[in-house]
Amino acid sequence: MSHPLLPAVIDLVRLAGAAILPHWRTDVAVSEKSDASPVTAADLAAHRVLADGLRALDASIPVLSEEEDAQIALSERATWTRWWLVDPLDGTKEFIAGSEEFTVNVALIDNGRVVFGVVGQPTNGRCYYGGAGLGAWRSEAGGEGVPIGVRNVPAAGFTVVASRRHSSPAQERLLSGLGAQFGELALANVGSSLKFCLLAEGNADCYPRLAPTSQWDTAAAQGVLEGAGGEVLDLSGTALDYAARESYLNPSFLALPARAAWRGALLTLARELA
Repeated sequence: MSHPLLPAVIDLVRLAGAAILPHWRTDVAVSEKSDASPVTAADLAAHRVLADGLRALDASIPVLSEEEDAQIALSERATWTRWWLVDPLDGTKEFIAGSEEFTVNVALIDNGRVVFGVVGQPTNGRCYYGGAGLGAWRSEAGGEGVPIGVRNVPAAGFTVVASRRHSSPAQERLLSGLGAQFGELALANVGSSLKFCLLAEGNADCYPRLAPTSQWDTAAAQGVLEGAGGEVLDLSGTALDYAARESYLNPSFLALPARAAWRGALLTLARELA
């Protein structure tokens, strides 16, 4: 099963990645946004490709992008039923550092839930895409999509995805608790929304995030993970949603396989230690 808008969005994500690459590993100028996060000409170039392309695709669907549209008033956003949630360059700090671990993220949201998401990695042309009820795929540059899925049973050991740059005392306590419950953990450190994609393709078991993220950091990759048989839950066990609200910050969450036998134990542990 697919969605009629999905192929065109995959193409736009690849075009946005191509707009980023001329700025990668150059002396790109870095500015600071109002929240003190960095922004570069590459972020803005990708934003323009996506904003123009998505509006041309269907002018009735508003675009909410991290770069220029994030100041849209709640009173306006609350009237939307469908919208695009876009991070033109997720992992700007990785990009500035010369790492390959940055992505282009686009999600279609309907009444606060992700319909599908597309995550592109510009440096190698890889693309992940999918949504709940649609399935999930990974495609290489110029190649056909290959179906991907989560693993419900850990492989040799329990692998937890972590962020190189963002943690919190609560997250460190949770990792210690997971180690006590599941044995020695294998940690997979990766930047940007690629953390969700590791789960979606069955190369990790859990991604706990008890440190701040914004809606555009997670929506596209959540779509991929849900299509692959995973889920993203807040600590009450409720699916992470994108209903219009004043703040774009997400609550703490756990990304995991939906049918994992250890799902309940993880939720209990997270509530106790968070």
